Amino acid sequence: MTSEKYLTQAEALDVEMALLSTHEKFLARITISSLRLLQQIADEEQVKIEDLTPKQITHWFERDAELKRSQGETAGSLQW
Repeated sequence: MTSEKYLTQAEALDVEMALLSTHEKFLARITISSLRLLQQIADEEQVKIEDLTPKQITHWFERDAELKRSQGETAGSLQW
């Protein structure tokens, strides 16, 4: 299921209708979702998205994973 938080139904439909291979459609959905996630991380870190560092991104994932471990799978931002 597509997360509305990172990829809207309309965006998913646009990607699905694009003249792309299945693999290319997958990459397009991941890229759009990643852009949204990076913007969320940048907002939480209070930096511009282009100023995010790999360390900040990794730290964000660690914090999100810790929330899941301590509060359950429905906690945190990433829901798969």
